[in-house]
Parts: sequence; structure tokens; C-alpha cells
Amino acid sequence: MIYLDNAATTMQKPDCVVRAVTKALCSMGNAGRGAHDAALHASRTVFDTRMKLADFFNAENPKQIVFTANSTESLNIAIKGVLNPGDHVITTELEHNSVLRPLYEMEEKGIELTIIKSDRQGNIRYEDFEDSIRSNTKAIICTHGSNLTGNMIDIEKVGKITKKHSILLIVDASQTAGVFPIDVQRMHIDILCFTGHKSLLGPQGTGGMYVREGLHVRPLLCGGSGIKSYSKKHPEEMPTALEAGTLNGHGIAGLGAAIEYIREIGIENIREHESGLMWHFYDQVKEIPGVTVYGDFTGKDRCPIVSLNLMDYNSSEVSDALAIQYDIFTRPGAHCAPLMHKALGTQEQGAVRFSFSYYNTEEEIDQTILALKELASNNE
Repeated sequence: MIYLDNAATTMQKPDCVVRAVTKALCSMGNAGRGAHDAALHASRTVFDTRMKLADFFNAENPKQIVFTANSTESLNIAIKGVLNPGDHVITTELEHNSVLRPLYEMEEKGIELTIIKSDRQGNIRYEDFEDSIRSNTKAIICTHGSNLTGNMIDIEKVGKITKKHSILLIVDASQTAGVFPIDVQRMHIDILCFTGHKSLLGPQGTGGMYVREGLHVRPLLCGGSGIKSYSKKHPEEMPTALEAGTLNGHGIAGLGAAIEYIREIGIENIREHESGLMWHFYDQVKEIPGVTVYGDFTGKDRCPIVSLNLMDYNSSEVSDALAIQYDIFTRPGAHCAPLMHKALGTQEQGAVRFSFSYYNTEEEIDQTILALKELASNNE
């Protein structure tokens, strides 16, 4: 089996992650809910992972790292927690539905929304951000890397725009955290939303967000917190303010092990390996008759993703053929990125997405290239 659906989730996890989760399942109590050894072990594990993530993203304070179940939860907390009726927000056509749908919901409640258009290669113009800013603009909300084309947005450049105009920058780092270095202070990121189960190599059900110190975000949930139990209101102190209920301590233990693994291997080495596989794949498949590749491949920095179509076949047909005939797993369809497909002109056909991980090998990529060549020749 060749697994090339890593933009959806990395299936192969480091052994240390598996061990950490297994150990936590057998020994961990509920963090912040007691003074016995099992509860204290859970609290220490959660805090240790919080510190690792704060260091990983260069947060000012570990308390500014909040644990969630995934990027979708983080983005919902961010979008619904800072926007108010009458606010104006700017986003892009590159976005995943985890950004778009909460924004559409808030639009129904009175926010104003501007969506920056992309060209046929999936690129946006940075001037359009600045040109779209109004007196009531509250935030720019954008992805760091497209889950469909692999194109990246220069977040530091956008951060300079938001800082200049004193508006917020909220970033979806679902496809980049763990592959590209993210420095929230240098990039002027006010809220960073990330998931643990993709390039961070952690378990599903883990994720989080960084919230700049001093920025108030309304909680999406309230309830049990382990502190101030007699208060009618949920605690306002970070990170408890945004962490109602029992955390996924077992998953957080695995995420902490994953961060440590990435540190040991080196994020640069991981990126170089994945990028090398991506470019090797792209250089070969772009020459196959009948193959159309989407996205901008003129620059070096891009997510390890290649999306394509074979002739006029529905993307699901091609993905199914790869799985059934060759045991190669990819992702067809719309990828929860409707505006990007509309910009590319692939709303009906969708696209077959190949996304690469540190665990993939050049031999696997060569086999996949050969499979595509055979499919193309058999359908001429």
C-alpha cells in the first residue's frame, strides 16, 4: 500500500507517538481534576506539551497555547470569538470550509465579508488585501498553504499589512505546521490555528491555537474547568478560558511526543525530503499526455501537494483506479475548498490530490508515476 493522502491526515506516525498514547491510556487521570498521582501526571503531560508548542511557534507564554480537537474547532473559536456585527473581515478564495463556513455564518449575523480572488494558478495579489481594508475592518483570516494546490501565502508579508493598519491576523496553518517554521511574533500573527494529526504527526482529535497575549477571545464553550467551580461564569484566565471540559490528554501526550520527534529530525530535513518527493513527482507527471496539474510551481516554497486530473475523467474514477489496481491511496473530489475549485474551473471534475509525508519514499513515488502513465496510456 502506498499512502499519498497526507494532507487529509498522516497515517504513519512515529513509534514514539504510539508509545506515548499507549502509556497515557494506561496511566493518565484527568488534568486539573485532582491532586493524586494520575491527575498530576496528566496535568504535567498537558503542560509539557503546551510548553513544547509555545517554543515551536515562538509564543510569548505557554498560557497562550490552547488545546482543541482540530483546526476546525480552533477556527470556529477564533472567528466567532473576535468578530461582532458590523465588523468587516477579509479572506481569500484559497480557504478551506473550516474558514469559509464560520464566516458565512457570521455574515448572516451582521459581519461584512470580502473574499480576495485568485488567478487560474491559485495565486492572490497581496495588494488586494490592503486595497480591501476599510475603517471597520477587524481582521484578515487566511490559510498559510492551500490544501488543494499547495500554493502558499507569505504570512509575514500579510502580517506587516495587518500590523500597519492595526487589524488582526488569523492564520489557518493546517497544511504547514510541522513542515514550515512558524514564528507567531515575527510574522505578526494574532491567532494561529493548527491541527495535530497532519504534518505535526500527532493523533487525530488533537489541535490547538495560539492567541496573542492581551487579545480577548470569547469562548465557544463553557462548563467544567477544574478551577473556580463556585463561579457562575467560566474562568477568564488563559488557557482555561478557551478549554472547557476534559482535554484529550491521551492525544496531547502523543502530540507532545510528535513535537519532540520533529525537533529531533529537524523541520528543515522533513521539508527537504517531502519537497524532494513532490518535485520529483511533479516533474514526471506534468509530461504525461492527458494530465493537467493545478497550482503554481514557479516558486520553491510550496506545500508537498500535487493535484491533477487525467483527461476528462472524474477525479473519483482516477482515484478509485489507483486504489483498486495499484493500491495507491489519494484524495479525489472537492477537498472542502469550493472557491478554489471554482477559480481553477474544476467544480464538476474535482481533482486527484497527491500529498507527501516524511514516511514516503522515492520508490513509492516512482511506482505512482508509473501507475499514472499506465492509466493514461490505457485510456488514450
